[in-house]
Amino acid sequence: PRSAVGCSILPLPVAMKTEVSTPQTVFLQPQRLVVPLFQRPYVWNQENQWEPLWNDLVRIANRLVHGSPDTYQSHFLGAVVVQQVQNPVGAMQERTIIDGQQRLTTLQLLLDALQAELQAAGASMPAKRIEQLVVNPEEYWASPEDRFKVWPTNRDRPAFNAVMSAAPPVDYAKVGYSNTRMVQAHRFFSEQTRNWLSQEGVEAVQERADTIDKVVRDLLQIVMIDLAADENAQEIFETLNARGAQLTAADLIKNFIFQRLKEAGTDVEEAYKQHWKVFETGFWEREVSVGRVLHHRSSIFLNHWLIAKTGEEIVAREVFKRFKRFCHNDTEQPMSTLLPRLSKAADVYRQFVEAGDNVAGPIDRIGLFAYRTSTMESEVIKPLLLYLLDPEAPVIPKVSLVKALDVIESWMVRRMLVRATTQSYTQVVAELVTLLQSSDRQMAGEVIEQYFVDQSGARGFWPDDREVVTYLGTLLAYRRLNRRRLRMVLEAIEDHLRGFQAKEEGLGGERVARGEYAIEHVMPRKWRVYWPLEDSALDGEERDGLIHTLGNLTLLTGKLNSKVSNGPWSGAGGKCESLQGHDVLLLNRDLLETAGDSWTDDAINRRTHRLAKLIIGVWPVPDGHRSPHASEKIKIRKSVDLSDLISAGALEPGIPLYARGKKYQNYMITLLPDGQIEVDGVAYENPSQAATKIRGRRSGGWAFFLLDTTSRPHNSLRKVRMDYLDAMAVDVEDEDDEDDEDGVE
Repeated sequence: PRSAVGCSILPLPVAMKTEVSTPQTVFLQPQRLVVPLFQRPYVWNQENQWEPLWNDLVRIANRLVHGSPDTYQSHFLGAVVVQQVQNPVGAMQERTIIDGQQRLTTLQLLLDALQAELQAAGASMPAKRIEQLVVNPEEYWASPEDRFKVWPTNRDRPAFNAVMSAAPPVDYAKVGYSNTRMVQAHRFFSEQTRNWLSQEGVEAVQERADTIDKVVRDLLQIVMIDLAADENAQEIFETLNARGAQLTAADLIKNFIFQRLKEAGTDVEEAYKQHWKVFETGFWEREVSVGRVLHHRSSIFLNHWLIAKTGEEIVAREVFKRFKRFCHNDTEQPMSTLLPRLSKAADVYRQFVEAGDNVAGPIDRIGLFAYRTSTMESEVIKPLLLYLLDPEAPVIPKVSLVKALDVIESWMVRRMLVRATTQSYTQVVAELVTLLQSSDRQMAGEVIEQYFVDQSGARGFWPDDREVVTYLGTLLAYRRLNRRRLRMVLEAIEDHLRGFQAKEEGLGGERVARGEYAIEHVMPRKWRVYWPLEDSALDGEERDGLIHTLGNLTLLTGKLNSKVSNGPWSGAGGKCESLQGHDVLLLNRDLLETAGDSWTDDAINRRTHRLAKLIIGVWPVPDGHRSPHASEKIKIRKSVDLSDLISAGALEPGIPLYARGKKYQNYMITLLPDGQIEVDGVAYENPSQAATKIRGRRSGGWAFFLLDTTSRPHNSLRKVRMDYLDAMAVDVEDEDDEDDEDGVE
């Protein structure tokens, strides 16, 4: 059967008990929810699950604190399937978790960390209410583990027991198991809770404690599917995971709009042709990545339009609901007027998206802004641009508009270069729209600049000149920055050298072609052939890092790049001669002046400093600006392993892997659900251990293992990992595996 809006309805067995619950109703009664031993261990992580969950909680809590119209709007967490276990009379109720163990385990870690922080903050009553959702009453304990509402699979039990049993305030150093997801999750939620509770000072702690308590107990929703002991759990599981037709936000909004138009007696056919038909063309139906999720561009636009109109942080899953409330509460215009407004805004949106795709020839400031922000994959900034270019609002003077774009771009690029977090950008954009709505529109550039100058927290600070120059001095730019972003920075330096500075146009009248040049290491990665260490103060490992810094990178045409790639600096056919004779970029003329007769470690360091100075000129800050984070470490480095990639959906557990090299093709290699790699029936903890076993010598494994046998090396584990690091803006404790792709047998 089909519903009225066209979504597939899957019939489910009637014997099951299904209801929408809250953490209060799920966890309050004495019970044990047990994860079967055969299920995979706990694999959720900060980037993919903990942080989004916490951000959702904070968004709801902030609505409560500030008394918004959506104060009591709940948040849906998903579905959980449990099955009753037949227990002896008088024993505590027990259920097996069929589906949803990651979600339930995370909620318990969150609740326990929250309870400890509430207690430490002196909020005793909220802490006691939360404690009832974590610990079973002692009179129900038949064994020590009966104290816990959720009991994980055997591999996770020691860490879970240690951190959940720790007395508050939790000393994580004494808890141990610091490398496990259980302890890391508990610590993450503890730190986030502590920071949020104290955000508005000591006097506001009690109110905020009551607020977060209400959110986690009553405003989160879970669909609990409770199976009787004799029901077929596998059949239920397969039915629940069947895929029906998924409606996009644009589909739902379209249905809503035209129902309204029909009720008003509007000619819906004519309205469709004039104002909606365009949304069903290739441009709007193209899937675009937002974070790690693909959405139709039409749905993304509607999300951005709502943010630009409301000044609220609106996540993708809330778009349809918020659009309906906008129509009911925020505007008095009839749908026959609102639809043309949408259509006009869509035209503006499409114009600046397509302007950013213009990779050659002249480009205006809006197009350049669109191109540069697209290389940073920042869809999130587009609501702000929609506000600034709103066709229904008074036009912002060109000087103020250009200033606004300059400031936003400087803030984004500088934060990218110092590897600052992007996790709160949606909140920053919503705050800016709200601020602009209450300010003089003609002064938009000045308002935005002052907003960023005033930011002091990690989520919004504007890195100053000293901070950027210092950070770039040691940044392994080639490894840490996405290639498109790094190329964009080098292109901007080239434009700057051509005279495109502030209000000045380039003397040559043309910017460098965008997205076409190859990034070249001046001193190659295979430096040992022509660049001996005799005259260097560095050892081999230090130079291996130095060659990836900004000063050793430049742009070359693909043809010239291939010719000189691993060659020496001097001599016939060397890099110096080739650059002098065949290259026209001012970036490389500047490089030749820096180098002189030889390209050395010192020359790389000098040029890094030189390029860093040019960068702060391309993307300036106001005179005298000082960042409050200038003396702090910008980003905590962490390890990223295969279980992170599985958790993110970048890899599927159980897939076969393939070793590079014909002589290794007979090995049976499988990616296990917990992130281990199995080679001929033996499990190894990481790619390096597995590769070392196969090759018979110590070896890195990220580039060694492929996802198929036909696309090497473009589909290696290393490529998947690099894509993940780039998407999540994560720094790693260990350097990326640098297996020489040409040197693996």
